[in-house]
Amino acid sequence: MKKISEDQLKEIQGINNKFLQAKVGIADAELNKAKLIAEINALQAEFKAIEQRLIEEYGQDAVVDLKTGEVKPPAKKEDNGENK
Repeated sequence: MKKISEDQLKEIQGINNKFLQAKVGIADAELNKAKLIAEINALQAEFKAIEQRLIEEYGQDAVVDLKTGEVKPPAKKEDNGENK
């Protein structure tokens, strides 16, 4: 039976190991991605619930400054005559 040389075997085994490591890396990244997507979905739901409470308390169009917590009325749209 014919065999490849030791150097050829080591070379192909090294490449195969790198390939398998890359596949595991991709799988880990996908699992991390799925975890982060689930976390974002939960945060969005939490944000929406808080937003709804703020709307009930301060009104639909109130603007909250996320740095200071200041609640401002919505900016009034000026009539520039375009809709006439």
